Amino acid sequence: MRRLLNLRLAALAVALGSLAGCHRGPQPLELRGPAMGTTYSVIVTRAPNDVRAGDIQAQVSAALADADRHLSGWNDASEIVRFNASRASGWQPVSRTLFDVVAQARAVSEASGGAFDITVAPLVRAWGFGAGAGDDPPEPPAAERQRLLARVGFGRLELREDPPALRKTVPDLSLDLDGIAPGWAVDRIAARLEALGVRDYLVELGGEVRGRGRSPGARPWRIAVETPLAGARRPEAVIEIDGAGVSTSGDYREFREVDGRRVSHTIDPRSGEPVRHGLAAVTVVCGSAAEADAWATALMVLGRAEGLALAERLGLAALFIERGAQPGEFVESQTPQFARLRLPDAARL
Repeated sequence: MRRLLNLRLAALAVALGSLAGCHRGPQPLELRGPAMGTTYSVIVTRAPNDVRAGDIQAQVSAALADADRHLSGWNDASEIVRFNASRASGWQPVSRTLFDVVAQARAVSEASGGAFDITVAPLVRAWGFGAGAGDDPPEPPAAERQRLLARVGFGRLELREDPPALRKTVPDLSLDLDGIAPGWAVDRIAARLEALGVRDYLVELGGEVRGRGRSPGARPWRIAVETPLAGARRPEAVIEIDGAGVSTSGDYREFREVDGRRVSHTIDPRSGEPVRHGLAAVTVVCGSAAEADAWATALMVLGRAEGLALAERLGLAALFIERGAQPGEFVESQTPQFARLRLPDAARL
């Protein structure tokens, strides 16, 4: 089973809360099931009269199959697994799907100064996370981390758009798309719904969310951002979205204990070590779920001070939640763009 992407958002609770609200008219369509090692949920409030439930299910299934076939590190037959296994030094032709996802990732890598980097795969495995990690491995020694860092760096991967191809400048370079592929799959599902003429929907996969139009309660979709407490599910903030993607990255759902020390699954590609600052979670809202997915990871790596400054400079809607001085205490920082999406604390899902 693939990790649950540091889950992050109470998206399913949001969806069910919306369905329970006052609603008259055709019954909303709900689809859900396993996908990419986690679960997905799609709610369509209303669809064109000539679009059947089977048409929607077929498009959702096709989008998920495309993501699994090209992007999943947990599918041994996927395109990304084959690319990682190759040690070829020349240009390797790739699908348009894989190229586009890598290109999106590279843009965030460049803008974040390398805080987000899909070439971090060997370090993620070394610390005991992701596809291919051993069972409870010890902390990698400093010499091993330095050796692995020589295989990491988005500048070591070259892109050619036409025809789409990738080239490794070090033969054992490998990619980990877990920080962007789920968001891309959500965007692809949304695009296929739009192509059917569907304009009111919510798509969620492994915590990545994208919504448009109205919920069954005839209002914009409301999304709850969780308080970052392991073993608890309570909303820290509620936002409304219409045509946006939402993602949260945090260290409170997936971590390991190594020699009595909590080790976050979020690895800083620049140092080769798990993040050690006091930031517990970052939520980002962007025009696409893939962009939100990648930026949530990047800002989590950067920490509150550096991450908040960058988010404000780029105009990102972001909420940072730090641990306070006392257990269970948290301190928030948010950009003006996030504040405009946020509902009063008394707002209900």
